[in-house]
Amino acid sequence: MNDQNDPKPEPPVSPAPGDCCHSGCTYCVEDLYQEALDKYREDLKAWQQRHPDIPPNERV
Repeated sequence: MNDQNDPKPEPPVSPAPGDCCHSGCTYCVEDLYQEALDKYREDLKAWQQRHPDIPPNERV
């Protein structure tokens, strides 16, 4: 598989310190970020398995 057709996943951008209002929102930016980070880690692991020819230090 070509890297151009299967780009390495990019990590989500973490929220800035003032992004959370600490009011108990149903969809808190911190929770949404954690969900995005979990998905990124899953996607990265799958990508690394599809690209075993790329050295480990270049895959992370």
